[in-house]
Amino acid sequence: MHSSFARGLRKGVRIPYECGPLRRRISRAATALAALIVAQPALAQEGAKIDGADTGFMIAATALVLMMTLPGLALFYSGMVRKKNVLATMAQSLIATALVSLLWIGVAYSLAFSGDGALIGDASRALLAGIGLDTISPFAKTIPEILFMIYQMTFAVITCALVAGSVAERMRFSAFMLFCALWLFIVYVPSAHWVWGGGFLQKMGLLDFAGGTVVHINAGVAGLVCALVLGNRVGFGRENLSPFDLSLAVIGTGLLWVGWFGFNGGSALAANSRAVFAIVATHLAACAGALMWSGLEWVQRGKPSVLGVVSGAVAGLGTITPASGYILPWQGVVIGLIAGAVCYWFCTVVKYKLRYDDTLDVFGVHGVGGVMGTLLAGVFATRAITASESDPGVAGLLEGDPHQLYVQAIGVLVTVVWCVVGTFASLKIASLFTSLRVNSDDEREGLDIALHGEALHQ
Repeated sequence: MHSSFARGLRKGVRIPYECGPLRRRISRAATALAALIVAQPALAQEGAKIDGADTGFMIAATALVLMMTLPGLALFYSGMVRKKNVLATMAQSLIATALVSLLWIGVAYSLAFSGDGALIGDASRALLAGIGLDTISPFAKTIPEILFMIYQMTFAVITCALVAGSVAERMRFSAFMLFCALWLFIVYVPSAHWVWGGGFLQKMGLLDFAGGTVVHINAGVAGLVCALVLGNRVGFGRENLSPFDLSLAVIGTGLLWVGWFGFNGGSALAANSRAVFAIVATHLAACAGALMWSGLEWVQRGKPSVLGVVSGAVAGLGTITPASGYILPWQGVVIGLIAGAVCYWFCTVVKYKLRYDDTLDVFGVHGVGGVMGTLLAGVFATRAITASESDPGVAGLLEGDPHQLYVQAIGVLVTVVWCVVGTFASLKIASLFTSLRVNSDDEREGLDIALHGEALHQ
């Protein structure tokens, strides 16, 4: 096929017989061009082979992580805002899913997971170029690259959607859309490349199994910056801003909890024992976080609230994420207990002392939890879990290696600094095209009516 196509190209150009060297060069160029045009994608690495069990497991994990945003996060968030903002809050999760998915396939995936740059990838996979039925990514050697791509897409989706919780009930819908698009490329994509796509933090040896830095620190810190830039809600600290329907939040928590098995377990990128250990540690951390938060609330306030139980569970889930594939199950319990206590303090004490209006405690739960979890991965990492046939594994501080904790601290610092700068830049650029915040009249009326012309019925 290549040779016939090349002959066709040569026939279209009449070259005098005496120009033999030129004729040969053009012939070779035509043949190379034909090969480039009709070439089929090849395996990313010689010897890599798609495994059916791993592929099936990762398809299920991808569905579970997407479920975390829709309907999981949408229900979780909308149950904790006031009735007049329920639909607007759901709409943010919906639009984040649609917008980020298309941008991810367009060029974001390529920039995050192709090329060998220390800071950013390249455009070789833009619009999924070069990805065929049997193409395999060097980062997931037993599943199709197209599956690895969409699995990573679900992480980008939920990270952008998480940020919305900090500015719920006051950010314009158009501003949120612009912010998502900008923030994806300015903050999320570089961070994903640094940690998972062959960037400098991965080469340094940072342990982040499923997104303590890329997802939770980024979402939490971005949420805090957004809350500070937009300012507090009307009536914050003076009026009753109680949740509309915590039953929705409970349902959302259940979907997030189950979905997290795909989030953390799927980050093993194979149906293996590490995936199972990650799932067990994840579940235990959620249980411990829920018990710790509600226990502290019971002691302090005399009654354990439903909101406290779900908040503690999500704190445990977020905090265990970066360490889940590197630790033993009992260590997941310890991490969950720490998460429940520290996140409770940030959400019930620090937030009100500093008077910042992080509406749904994205920073207090995900930001703080992500920092703790990433550092604790450097404390609890055990060679019994991290070792493999070709790798001696990594030990944490408890096994006598303080170096890993040092690497984790660098990863946290880099992520926080870049997220602060990138989030502020994203907001400022978005503000050039639209107002970031609704006016006070629209805020009092409710964003469901003001922005979407819809409202919940009695």
